[in-house]
Amino acid sequence: MTLDFAGGDRPAMLDRVIGMARGAYGYVVTPNVDHVIKLMDGRVPRDVYDGADLKICDSRVLAHLARLRGVALPVYPGSDLTADLLASPAAEGLVIAVFGPDRAAFDDLVARYPRQTLRWIEAPMLTPGTPGWTAAVRSAAAADWDVLLACVSFPKQELFAHALRAAGRRSGVTLCVGASVDFLTGRQQRAPRIFQQLSLEWLHRLLSQPRRMFRRYVIEGPAIFGWFVRCEVFGR
Repeated sequence: MTLDFAGGDRPAMLDRVIGMARGAYGYVVTPNVDHVIKLMDGRVPRDVYDGADLKICDSRVLAHLARLRGVALPVYPGSDLTADLLASPAAEGLVIAVFGPDRAAFDDLVARYPRQTLRWIEAPMLTPGTPGWTAAVRSAAAADWDVLLACVSFPKQELFAHALRAAGRRSGVTLCVGASVDFLTGRQQRAPRIFQQLSLEWLHRLLSQPRRMFRRYVIEGPAIFGWFVRCEVFGR
């Protein structure tokens, strides 16, 4: 559905991300069904995704749809990517900044990964286009980091990663990884393994947070099937 997702296995994608941390600035997006729907219907600017240097599928539902086209689409959830990065000896020596979680969550993360060099960048409540947003972008662009974990929810984190390039950031990689730090520090619980294996993580989140997730998964989510038919069946 117009997105050029990364191929390869998880170790290869992780190596690619670590390599990006040592090169010219780039950013990684991890689209799921909700992201794709909002991209296709115009609620997220296309240039934000076009500007991403790496697009990693974060949805088993998307992978199942790709299989209908005869495409094997590897799934690497942003939470798993973040956990693997922080546990990787190859990432030791990199400066990894965290943007989004509060200081207490950051301190918990430091305690869990003492071998990594972690930095905290304060993320006030941000509205794109406001003076506060511009100031936060400029501050993060000038900060010392090789990897920036952007965890300020979709689509703010993607807009933020895109804005860092326009602000003159020259090196490092931003990972748009949502609630990854919350999962790693226990502030949110990921779906049990059986839900993940059955591609039902969305159901676990709906049952865990029905008021927050009802619109996303029950009202808006099914639109992905219409977009798939429109783009991948009739569109071809």
